Amino acid sequence: MAMRAAPGVRPLGLDTMVRLQRGRHTAGTPRRLPVPDGMTAPLGCDAVAVPALLGQQVLPRLPRVGCVYADETHWWWIVPSDSDYALEWPAPARYATGAIVPGSTSLPALLHRSDGTVPYTPPIPLYLALCRLTNTTPTWSRTVSA
Repeated sequence: MAMRAAPGVRPLGLDTMVRLQRGRHTAGTPRRLPVPDGMTAPLGCDAVAVPALLGQQVLPRLPRVGCVYADETHWWWIVPSDSDYALEWPAPARYATGAIVPGSTSLPALLHRSDGTVPYTPPIPLYLALCRLTNTTPTWSRTVSA
């Protein structure tokens, strides 16, 4: 049995319903950090979140910086997808697969834009800077126990 719209009411198309659903965000709904206009992310996007104070210390230690987003409490560094492979990012850093910002009603603001056309901060220099600032031994330098 086919459903028909009431007289004078235009039915919503699938594109409209998808757009409306994507626009719905409630408190606590995870949101994805956007890739700035004019940039592409051919390797996908993940993010590394660090407390804002630590972010300020990391920035001058990096040879190249991609897109960095910030809110009142954290800085979010865009890295290529799977930059957590075989790495334990040191606490208090948090690795966010898909560049998802959890529990946020608004997205962090773009603090720094990459000079190129890709949004990435190279993950290994970022990882090493965080290890140094948190006095954490990099994963590959740790003693393997039998």
